[in-house]
Amino acid sequence: MSVLKKLFAAAAITAAIFAAPAYAQDNVKIALVVKSLGNGFFDAANKGAQEAASEIGGVEVIYTGPTSATAEGQIEIVNSLIAQQVDAIAISANDPDALVPALKRAMDRGITVISWDSGVAPEGRQLHLNPSDTDLIGETIIKLAADRLPDGGDVAILSASSTATNQNAWIEAAKKALPEKFPKINLVTVVYGDDDSVKSTNEARGLIASHPDLDAIIAPTTVGVVAAAQVVTDQNLIGKINVTGLALPSEFKQFIDNGASQAVALWNPIDLGYSAVYLSHALATEKAKAEPGAKLSIGRVGEVTLDDTNAAAMAAPFQFDKSNIEEFSKIY
Repeated sequence: MSVLKKLFAAAAITAAIFAAPAYAQDNVKIALVVKSLGNGFFDAANKGAQEAASEIGGVEVIYTGPTSATAEGQIEIVNSLIAQQVDAIAISANDPDALVPALKRAMDRGITVISWDSGVAPEGRQLHLNPSDTDLIGETIIKLAADRLPDGGDVAILSASSTATNQNAWIEAAKKALPEKFPKINLVTVVYGDDDSVKSTNEARGLIASHPDLDAIIAPTTVGVVAAAQVVTDQNLIGKINVTGLALPSEFKQFIDNGASQAVALWNPIDLGYSAVYLSHALATEKAKAEPGAKLSIGRVGEVTLDDTNAAAMAAPFQFDKSNIEEFSKIY
């Protein structure tokens, strides 16, 4: 090769290096890791994630998760994503601590890591996006039951897994709200259905058998609330036991219609998946930095401000009842 050709080649390589951004515009891979596949809540979140990817442009969302809601299953997936050299991992965690070592390995390799919906310990992620304010969710799930029990009564909580960060935080917030705001409501027990339909069904049956005076079952999980409402329906207990909690309108409409439930609440999972991808992209492309006090855009959903643990809340829960369940069931 002549000296002149070598000079031209070197110049071309140099120009290419300086022209290329840190992340190629068409090569930002964001993994949306959910607690388990086959869950309507997370399917709806994926719709929002794909919407954000399309809106931002040059983003590929990899929607993945284990078949059952376990930390071990998610750890395997995280290790696989590290090997694939994705640019970002956005995870709804099945365990706040067990996932930390794998997620640390991801960050050590330059992968952006955020948690959303159900968080991991701060050392295992750069930021966490709560769907809503924890105390507000805890108060809301109790209020949904208390509104139909003016004279008070016995309620039980059917949760997801015993290690689910978000579920545990909401339950603690609910317990804290009881003596001051809902003194007539008696929380008799908390049981765990592991976000598994069969186990949740069995736990709901056990609650009814063990507590014959039960007035309400509160399930802050979209799997558990459907299972409990189906049990109340099957056992002809409509009008005696009210099922409430956090539910997808499309999955739960039948139980509002038949009276097994009077009302439920939820944030928009489409917006949650959308926001998770928006934040992941901003951090991965270094358009934003996760630090206390930072105000970060979440596109059409608005803006969040990070607290001293680099966590933020997206929006308040929204109530669904006979007046609006038909409309929202067509959306998600």
